[in-house]
Amino acid sequence: QVHLVEAGGGLVQPGGSLRLSCAASGSTFRFYDVGWYRQGPGEQRQVVATITRIGRTNYADSVKGRFTVSRDNAKNTVSLQMNSLKPEDTAVYYCRAAWDRIYWGQGTQVTVSS
Repeated sequence: QVHLVEAGGGLVQPGGSLRLSCAASGSTFRFYDVGWYRQGPGEQRQVVATITRIGRTNYADSVKGRFTVSRDNAKNTVSLQMNSLKPEDTAVYYCRAAWDRIYWGQGTQVTVSS
C-alpha cells in the first residue's frame, strides 16, 4: 500500500517558478515508476513528466526545457521543478505511482496568473 501526498502548489506570476513534491509512504516506493499529471478546468487529465524506478525521465512536449522531474528514493519523494511558468500551466497537478498497483495523490493546485 502506497499513500501519496503532493505539496508545493500555489499562485505564481507568469515566468515564475514552483517546485512540487510528492511524498510517499511505504518501503517499496523505489520500485514504482512515478508520473506527474495535470488537469486544467474542463480538460482531461494528461501526463506532464515521468520518471522510472531507475531514473529515466520523459516529458510532455509542452513542458520540455521548463520542467524537471527528479526522485530521491531514500526520502521516498519525487519532485517536479517548474520554471518559466505560463498561464496555460494552470491546473491541478497529481502524482501517480505505478508498479504492482496504481496509486494517485489528492492533487495540488497550480495557478499561473498576473
